[in-house]
Amino acid sequence: MSNIHPTAIVEDGAKIGKNVIVGPYSMIGSQVELHDGVELVSHAVVAGITTVGANTRIFPFASVGHPPQDLKYHGEASRLVIGCNNVIREHVTLNPGTEGGGMLTSIGNNCLFMIGAHVAHDCRISDNVILVNNATLAGHVAVDEWAIIGGLSAVHQFVRIGRHAMVGGMSGVENDVIPYGSVTGNRAHLSSLNLVGLKRRNFSRDIIHDLRKAYRLIFAPEGTMAERLEDVAELFQSNEPIMEIVNFIRVDSSRSICQPRLDDAA
Repeated sequence: MSNIHPTAIVEDGAKIGKNVIVGPYSMIGSQVELHDGVELVSHAVVAGITTVGANTRIFPFASVGHPPQDLKYHGEASRLVIGCNNVIREHVTLNPGTEGGGMLTSIGNNCLFMIGAHVAHDCRISDNVILVNNATLAGHVAVDEWAIIGGLSAVHQFVRIGRHAMVGGMSGVENDVIPYGSVTGNRAHLSSLNLVGLKRRNFSRDIIHDLRKAYRLIFAPEGTMAERLEDVAELFQSNEPIMEIVNFIRVDSSRSICQPRLDDAA
């Protein structure tokens, strides 16, 4: 059975799974689906065509599924799909998609959205992502697994954030961030590999050593980027993380790749 507080409002048509907790003064729209074990702590609102995966917790004053902040949105029946085991803290805002972005905003599993984080329309958030306090994603941003977006950072629309990447606090990110990269600044530049994250996630010393070598080669001043990528792909074709970086850069993106400053050491 579910536990719905008498002050909560659950509109007709909402689908409520088993062992769901809907705390005081929360509101659930008619097209919302809450899977088993979801908890709305209190004063949380879930609206629109929104699915919330099992065991996700939503804290007070979060706004989940309300219309996107996009002047081109005209009420189309777009969706917000949230995976399992997520934590959505106070004042977080998560918006559904738009016609211009596939009608879907999607969020994976085991993510943490700290106080005041914002995910705009048509974003794609993979598993184990963290948005620190007041981190904001503009529309159409893609964030891959294990990436961390630091507090008070802002990510430009259509930017891609690669796996295991780290965006430092108070950064303005205009360009794509390579997998395993660490960026910081306004406007953000690539400062290094995310060595702390690699070590925490038990990447071997050999893999980290090769990643550092490949990083220096990819962003060396000699030759063109295409030539350097070709050399790195030939040298490290059996190294999966390095090839992931190579293939990420080779993708035809609307944004440039975030690169080191000329005075940064490799």
